[in-house]
Amino acid sequence: MDICASSATDLVAAMKTREISAVDVMQASLDRIARDNGALNAVVALADPDDLIAQARAADAAPQRGALHGLPIAVKDLANAAGFPTSMGSPIFAGQGPVAKDEIMVARMRAAGAIVIGKTNTPEFGLGSHTFNPVHGPTRNPYDHGRSAGGSSGGAAVALASGMIPIADGSDMMGSLRNPAGWNNVYGMRPSWGLVPSEPLGDTFLHQLSTLGPMGRTPQDVALLLSVQAGPDPRQPHGRSAPDLTKLSADVRGRRIGWLGDWGGALPMEAGVMDTCASALQLFEGLGCSVEQVPAPFDRDALWESWIALRSWSVAAGSSVLYAQDKTRALLKPEAIWELERGLALSAMDIHRASLIRSRWFEAAAALFDKYDALVLPTAQVWPFDVDLDWPKDIAGVAMDTYHRWMEVVVPVSLIGLPCLAVPAGFGSNGLPMGLQVFGRRGADRALLELGAAWHSAADWVQRSPDPA
Repeated sequence: MDICASSATDLVAAMKTREISAVDVMQASLDRIARDNGALNAVVALADPDDLIAQARAADAAPQRGALHGLPIAVKDLANAAGFPTSMGSPIFAGQGPVAKDEIMVARMRAAGAIVIGKTNTPEFGLGSHTFNPVHGPTRNPYDHGRSAGGSSGGAAVALASGMIPIADGSDMMGSLRNPAGWNNVYGMRPSWGLVPSEPLGDTFLHQLSTLGPMGRTPQDVALLLSVQAGPDPRQPHGRSAPDLTKLSADVRGRRIGWLGDWGGALPMEAGVMDTCASALQLFEGLGCSVEQVPAPFDRDALWESWIALRSWSVAAGSSVLYAQDKTRALLKPEAIWELERGLALSAMDIHRASLIRSRWFEAAAALFDKYDALVLPTAQVWPFDVDLDWPKDIAGVAMDTYHRWMEVVVPVSLIGLPCLAVPAGFGSNGLPMGLQVFGRRGADRALLELGAAWHSAADWVQRSPDPA
């Protein structure tokens, strides 16, 4: 059994029958990290290997604790995991000691038997879909080390794609579980908003853009981790009950798929992205689904206006204390300062107007889901770009006016908290991976994972591993 290429689901089953041990899995993970992480820089703050082997040995000697028993996992470096530092990629927090307490999601993963081995790299404060920061440096794409891994869950996606860990957590405000999944030939899921609780810090009513979620090398693995992460927390007001994610059916005959493409020509796309995605969509037809081209269902400029207001407001609400102090403000990257200053300048009526647009889009999307079981968009508007570039300044000759405009394609999902599974869409003529966002109405998480299970059974490119460094 090739442990580093096996699914997390298969590894758990093999450990349960004693075909392999948790020590075997941990050693394989550590060996792969030792081999590849120096070149890729996906895992940061790795724990002492001897201590991790001891934890794996204890897992082998203990009764089965839960769905993730014995699996090594590295937590995205925006979340607190007891015994590890949380830098958030920022020099403000660099060098601080380990935190004492797990966040909710990490506590749930540990309670299910996972062994936390370290952290995965992220952009500074998770801002931007390109994983680089002044603390840990850039994470590199395993399919081309000179290219971006995406972000902000870039370290998680690379660790998965390269076999360093079998399953990974992440978070998603503006495509952070979707863009890196597409660029690393793995699966990432943004769950229905409220399904996976975050820490009950600050306001828990108003900000509904960001969510935690799972990543995996198969949709069944995504479902496995989501089943552990999901479920309400009594301290938070908008929780959703966890769906039954066992035994996903791969029979999706008769499902209706709507292809939104480039939003009726409104979204610029780098050459080859649309062709690769449209070609991959034929797989759904082969699975017995119907696929239809859908004209742009809502004004693109209105969506963007709503998004950047609500996003900047959310960023300012979470980080304004860092901006208020000269010492910490001087350590913020320009993109963070731009977001904070925009957010701080917004009025209550600015936010109301943005949320009215959001409300109209939710209503329009609901009407679409009366006709389609899922809608589809690319996971990004560009291919993985030069790892030394901070962000793309133009796409197909169209100037990008913000540091995140090149990821505008993820906004229709994020703005209204829809569930979305990013699936691999194959490789372009440049040899680089691309993905598709497959999304549905709120609460359709299981249905999307079933589409993913069928997709995985039929797509051959999902088995294409990156060449070792």
